[in-house]
Amino acid sequence: MINRRTFLKTTTRGALGGLCLMSLGRAESKAAVRKINKVGLQLYTVRREMAKDFDGSLQKVAAVGYKEVEFAGYYERTPQQVKVVLDRYGLAAPSAHVALKALRDELEKSIEAAKVIGHRYLICPWLEPGERKTLDDYKKLAADLNRVGEACRKAGIQLGYHNHDFEFAPSDGKLPYDLLLAETDAKLVKMELDLYWITKAKQDPFAYFDKYPGRFELFHVKDMDQTPKQGFAEVGRGSIDFKRIFAAGQKAGVKHYIVEQDETPGSPFDSIKVSFDYLKQLEF
Repeated sequence: MINRRTFLKTTTRGALGGLCLMSLGRAESKAAVRKINKVGLQLYTVRREMAKDFDGSLQKVAAVGYKEVEFAGYYERTPQQVKVVLDRYGLAAPSAHVALKALRDELEKSIEAAKVIGHRYLICPWLEPGERKTLDDYKKLAADLNRVGEACRKAGIQLGYHNHDFEFAPSDGKLPYDLLLAETDAKLVKMELDLYWITKAKQDPFAYFDKYPGRFELFHVKDMDQTPKQGFAEVGRGSIDFKRIFAAGQKAGVKHYIVEQDETPGSPFDSIKVSFDYLKQLEF
């Protein structure tokens, strides 16, 4: 027979246990919903405006709400001048696109600029057609990326590689992107995965996240319109399921989400605001 004291002990434990489970459930539910803390912008999106008004363009980017920017050239400014403008508008520039030729031939200069401006990543952004004719070209590229990546590592900077769709065109029965991932050192070369181009190439980003977890520290967040042309669109107005991709971000290793829109229908500042507003409210 249960006396009053035993009954109170039992019911109190049960109530406390229930409260703990409810709290745990709420915590798990809260943890399951994630949002992007800092949205970045690849400044190639506003390249024409940057060429006309460098300072004013960065001021407008910051006014939209972007906290991070990725450079694709400094528009004849010194690293010191670039840093002053970034600080003025509360912007950080964790990454920059640097031409492959400059990475090969002027790496020390690129590293010094990165240190002044505050880049933590130098990204190889593009291959000229003559540099990607055969798999041997990509093997040479992989060797160069490892060499450059080691020099960057010693300087406290991470090297990255940004894809288009041509890396997914089969060559001798192999995908060049697969070769680059396999033949570059995972610690020396991270990937800036362009979500538009991998989608246009009809490849599955999740398969790459599974096979190469942690390699994709930067995402280029670029949407695809729903026309047969598959052109560029503001983020959230196209056909790419960013919510599903971002939900796998922990496995991918992503640390930076960088908006890019190569061409815009009107003012690029209008387009980057649409993309920013969508990404700030997105939960995944």
